[in-house]
Amino acid sequence: MPRPTKGPRLGGSAQHERHMLANLATQLIIHESITTTEARARRLRPYVEKLITKGKRGDLHARRTVMKKVTDKFAVYRLFEVLAPQFEGRDGGYTRIIKTMPRKGDNAPMAVISLVLEPVAKKEIVEDAVATAKRAAEKAVAEEPAEAEKVEEKAEESAKAEAAEAEKAEAPAAEAAGEKAEYAGAVRLAEGATEAPDADHQVKGNEDSMKYHVPGSRWYDATVAEVWFASAEEAEAAGFAPAGGAAAQKVEK
Repeated sequence: MPRPTKGPRLGGSAQHERHMLANLATQLIIHESITTTEARARRLRPYVEKLITKGKRGDLHARRTVMKKVTDKFAVYRLFEVLAPQFEGRDGGYTRIIKTMPRKGDNAPMAVISLVLEPVAKKEIVEDAVATAKRAAEKAVAEEPAEAEKVEEKAEESAKAEAAEAEKAEAPAAEAAGEKAEYAGAVRLAEGATEAPDADHQVKGNEDSMKYHVPGSRWYDATVAEVWFASAEEAEAAGFAPAGGAAAQKVEK
C-alpha cells in the first residue's frame, strides 16, 4: 500500500484521505473558516493553498485541474470568481491556523483554519513607511542631547518647586504641632496624666477624636484625656461631641 508523503494518513486508505481533503477544502472555500482537528488542518493547508494558486491563474486548464479535486461547482465558482481576486498581491500564506480548546470526549487537539482575506499593503506604501520611520529615528538621535538637557532642566525645576511647596506645607503643620489649643474653663494636664486635676473637672476630653466622656460612661476609664472639663456643657461649647451619642454620656449621680 502506498504511504503518504507528509505525516500520517488521515483516513483508512489513500482514497479516503483524498475524499476527506477534498470535502474539507470545499467547506473552507465556501465558509472561509472551519473548525477541525489540528492534524487535519495542517494537512489541509498545503492542499487548499495549491487550489488557490490555480484559482489566481484563472485559465480554463486551471479550472479543470481544480474540478478534478473539488467537484462542488459552487465552490469552484466561488474560488475563481470571488476569492481569487481578493488574493491579488499576496504571494502565499493564504490560510492561517489558530489552535483552540481540545475536543470534548476524546480530548483531540482542535484548530480553526481560515482564509487570509485582509488586503495586502502595496510595496511602495511599505517602503515609504519604512523610509519615514528611518528618518524619524535619525532625527531623534540627532536631537537627543538637546532634548536630554531640556528634560534635566525641567526635572530640576520641578524638584525645586516640589521642595518649596513641601516647606510651605510643613511650616503650618509644625506651628500647629507646637501650639496647644486652649478651651474656656478646661484644665490641661501634662501628657500621659490619668487622674483628674481636681474634683470639679471630671469630664475627659480627647483631642484626637474631639469626643468627651463623663464619669460612669462606657469608655471613660479607658480614655486618655488631654483636657478636663467641669461639665458636658463646657465640653460641647469647646467643640467636643459626646462619645457614642448624648444618651451614652450621663453623669453619675
